[in-house]
Amino acid sequence: MSRTIIIGLTGSIGMGKSPVAAMFADENVPVFDADAAVHDLQKAGGALVPIIELAFPGTTGADGVDRKALGAAVFGDRDRLALLESIIHPAVAERRKLFLASHQDADIILFDIPLLYETHSQHQFDAVACVYISPEEQRRRVMDRGTMTAAQLDYILSKQMPIAKKRELSHYQIKTDSLVYVMAQVSVILADIREQVVDA
Repeated sequence: MSRTIIIGLTGSIGMGKSPVAAMFADENVPVFDADAAVHDLQKAGGALVPIIELAFPGTTGADGVDRKALGAAVFGDRDRLALLESIIHPAVAERRKLFLASHQDADIILFDIPLLYETHSQHQFDAVACVYISPEEQRRRVMDRGTMTAAQLDYILSKQMPIAKKRELSHYQIKTDSLVYVMAQVSVILADIREQVVDA
């Protein structure tokens, strides 16, 4: 039996990772969603809730972690952000291992990881696909959500690797300006990877 090919999917905030990941899932590719794992770990009863409360008092409640309060607690403070990341990243990595172990029979597995390069995780994957869009469209999408201010978006972007560098480092690039075009790109990527599996 051929070995499983592990793909990392990354990009930047508002660039369309989740819809692209859903398209891979529609093609019978198991998808691990790092953001969903974080939400699960931080919901009511989640494993990280007491740890986060201990590190950042007042940021949790009956519904788990108050993401707005937690965001305010680390906003603009590199040390506090680093502390939060040291809590979250290992827990997500453990979830990732369990997911991989439970899908060993798949020919391809996709890991949707927004901070893939920032966490130096690229070497864990056989290939990396980067979604991208123009900075103007990215800002419009994020602002339209109404979940953060322009200053908060600028802060997040300042903490992330520039999208141009992510694209340069990635094996595949997926421009998310057209649904039909995105679907075509996903199909091409899967065909290319599956051809490599057959030839291996």
